[in-house]
Amino acid sequence: MLFRRFLFTSRSLPKRFDDSFFTKAMKSFHLFLFIFLLFCASIAPPTVQAFTGAYGINYGRIADNIPSPDEVVTLLRAAKIRNVRIYDFDHSVLKAFSGTGLELVVGLPNGYVKEMSANASNAITWVKENVQAFLPKTSIRGIAIGNEVLGGSDYELWGALLGAVKNIHNALKKLHLADVVQITTAHSQAVFANSYPPSSCVFRDNVAQFMKPLLEFFSQIGSPFCLNAYPFLAYMGDPENIDINYALFQKTQGIYDPKTDLHYDNMLDAQIDAAYAALEDAGYKKMEVIVTETGWASHGDDNEVAATADNARTYNYNLRKRLAKKKGTPFRPKIVVKAYIFAIFNEDMKPGPTSERNYGLFKADGSISYDIGFHGLKSSSADSLHFSMKAVQGQGSSRSCFLILTISAVASLLFLRQ
Repeated sequence: MLFRRFLFTSRSLPKRFDDSFFTKAMKSFHLFLFIFLLFCASIAPPTVQAFTGAYGINYGRIADNIPSPDEVVTLLRAAKIRNVRIYDFDHSVLKAFSGTGLELVVGLPNGYVKEMSANASNAITWVKENVQAFLPKTSIRGIAIGNEVLGGSDYELWGALLGAVKNIHNALKKLHLADVVQITTAHSQAVFANSYPPSSCVFRDNVAQFMKPLLEFFSQIGSPFCLNAYPFLAYMGDPENIDINYALFQKTQGIYDPKTDLHYDNMLDAQIDAAYAALEDAGYKKMEVIVTETGWASHGDDNEVAATADNARTYNYNLRKRLAKKKGTPFRPKIVVKAYIFAIFNEDMKPGPTSERNYGLFKADGSISYDIGFHGLKSSSADSLHFSMKAVQGQGSSRSCFLILTISAVASLLFLRQ
């Protein structure tokens, strides 16, 4: 408005402020405005999201009898499961996912954490060889650095985790990939001191000193808190006091949290809200919680009576329905619950109790373990389906912002010198 008024009263100004001055000024202004809008349209969002939608799956491969990565791609595309997590960076998998539109989170195994923490150049080399080399054809959206490090038995890893996270993130920045690939790390419930009722949950004292600096860094770069949550394990740990229907998303009385005056009709929501309570207590109430593992074993040892195909089908079928609603939890109703299911296959080489080898939605031959609405490889019609790749986000938002400021300054100088 002031600029327009200035134009309309220009005839009463000194001679040097003639029409040619305003003509040149308007041309400079319009040129700057056009370039500014052009670059604004090309800027990528400030925070990359590794998880689109609400349903994902873990692709574990501790087995010697599961289908090839190419067959897995066919299986996942037929099931229309887009978000996939792997626990390593195997190049045969990364190549198989090329051009598929499937969005992948790769894993930096625990055995690499100390190395990446100690040497920044190793982190750059690793990112170049195992992430950058496959972009953009393979849609790598995230890097999971370690798995269940804090709360685990290797205390040296606790101290190395943050350094590894920072070095990998700095490597991504130097390679201009920080706006494309998100950094995370997954935690087990061993990081919590207590979780019942959900509002009482806090981080364990010995974990907090390592957790809080990690949360501070993640809050700066926009990463979520990743939680491996298993109602199956919670029920197995206390079957006398936990209603199995509560763990299976079945009709039940549920629990009541007197502090928040909230009711929970299923255990997974309660586990997620316990994590939110711990984050709020630590000073990070705005951080999102994503479930990076959850599932139910379909077979177990004699003392694992809850590990049945019927219970596994019930849990995973009801979980899929719950995620499809795209709603939040009682404590965070506006944040849609996102979860990666564990896992695609039964893995015959995993150590531990029998249940550990029987979490798969699919058997080793690619057929379904039980019916929750998916089809196995033998009945797949994936080849006739049409899939579209999601474009990789722009990689240089920070550079674009700098260029905009430079253009602005140059245009201003041209304006003043006319």
